[in-house]
Amino acid sequence: MCRAAGESRRARTGWFDTRLIRLSFYVTTPIYYVNGEPHLGHAYSTMAADVLARHMRQRGEDVFFLTGTDEFGEPVAQQAEREGVTPRELGDRLAPRFQEMAAKVNATNDFFIRTTDEGHMKRVQEVVQRVYDNGHVYEGVYEGWYCPRCADFKNESELGENNTCPIHRIPLEREREENWFFRLSEFQQPLERLYEERPSFVAPDFRANEALAFIRQGLQDVSLSRPRLKWGVPVPWDPEQVIYVWFDALLNYYSALGYAREGEDLTDRYWPAFHILAKDILKFHAVYWPAFLMAAGIEVPRGMFIHGYLLMGESKMSKSLGNVLDPFEVIDRFGADALRYYCFREVSFGQDGSISTAGFESRYETELANDFGNLASRTLAMIDRYRDGAVPEAEIDPALTGDFEGAPDRVRALLDEAQISQALDEIWKLVRRLNRYVEERRPWDLAKEEGSRGELDSVLYSLAEGLRVTTLLLVPYLPQTAERLLAALGEEERELRELGSLGGGQRIERLPQLFPKVEAEA
Repeated sequence: MCRAAGESRRARTGWFDTRLIRLSFYVTTPIYYVNGEPHLGHAYSTMAADVLARHMRQRGEDVFFLTGTDEFGEPVAQQAEREGVTPRELGDRLAPRFQEMAAKVNATNDFFIRTTDEGHMKRVQEVVQRVYDNGHVYEGVYEGWYCPRCADFKNESELGENNTCPIHRIPLEREREENWFFRLSEFQQPLERLYEERPSFVAPDFRANEALAFIRQGLQDVSLSRPRLKWGVPVPWDPEQVIYVWFDALLNYYSALGYAREGEDLTDRYWPAFHILAKDILKFHAVYWPAFLMAAGIEVPRGMFIHGYLLMGESKMSKSLGNVLDPFEVIDRFGADALRYYCFREVSFGQDGSISTAGFESRYETELANDFGNLASRTLAMIDRYRDGAVPEAEIDPALTGDFEGAPDRVRALLDEAQISQALDEIWKLVRRLNRYVEERRPWDLAKEEGSRGELDSVLYSLAEGLRVTTLLLVPYLPQTAERLLAALGEEERELRELGSLGGGQRIERLPQLFPKVEAEA
């Protein structure tokens, strides 16, 4: 079995040695159905992928970040019918909303794919034809339970009470149709070997165990096409049928590289991908997707991280359940950085977690405004007041070295595993250590003492350096805030560096509050 190209390169050169070779990192979000407006669940996946993309760019990697919309299939066709428009018209109206959502959360995606793109449809047909030519497709009859909102045929182990969908809580439809089948059952042993040889292929571990349990219970062949639905990519050898929307959608990760840049195929440069996705689509990504790639003779993904749900009350945030917190409103009032921070600080990435307005406001005030914002304001103000706005040239206070030593490497190691919340926790330890350091060293008292100039220089330099190192680590999480603060600190570079790697002498600028108090709406 092939190992990921990125994995083999890391084995030869080391993950961090970007001086010798520029490594590639390809990260994707799920593509989002255009059967409703974007909500915070979509923003969550997008922000997570952006954190990884920004961090890898800081490390000098050649990054490609993909997001987009899924515009074919029954959920879209049904919503269009309800609204009295064509599926194409629905997609043309809503796809820009998802592009706007990505921009609002400051996602740095390199391409936005729409599955109605001609380049996507052409490459989907090419890959599906390859699977057919390799002997992994046959014609047959399917009968079973189907959820139109999931666009998924459910096996017996996936049924809710009274034959309902456990995700959408609606009665399932009994479907019988003649279509083309993918021989998924042939890939049970290859998939088991994949999970054995690459235990980190799916993370967290308990999600890998779920996928492996599904595989070991015995894989059944699955529909590759739909005969009654006309809104989709035509099957190349049978244009009266369309390709089952999940295979069309999954192939976006591969197809985008073929046409994202005009006149250039980026596949060899970036494939395989690392996927960020939610747990409700685990089966498709962790089972169907690698098997389909194997059938086509394409290298399987580099890996994937499965995150949980953001919960308000006891329900998953979802358009279909009507329990939606609008990310646009949050950003308009508090800024995108505050939303990005809250989501990954409040809920451990990979787990389900509850969010609330009260929780958001508490984190904003106590951690962003007080812990970080006040630290930045005090540091800049003291350098301005006591050293005329220039960082003194001094030595790092040994009292800080133990806390900061190896911090960039600790964060790198966690983000290598997409441990986004854990990495943020590690960074916030530095924020709180700097706040304690201010209280311990009391620079305002040192400024009054004769003979303490050298000691005050060391304290101010250590604070500036600690704030610089911490802010560089926060760039992926708080990109707008970090850029403002790094500019004020006179830091021009963005790569991660250890404490004390930048000498003094640079001019600083005082800033207004980074996270000002926001008045409650009347």
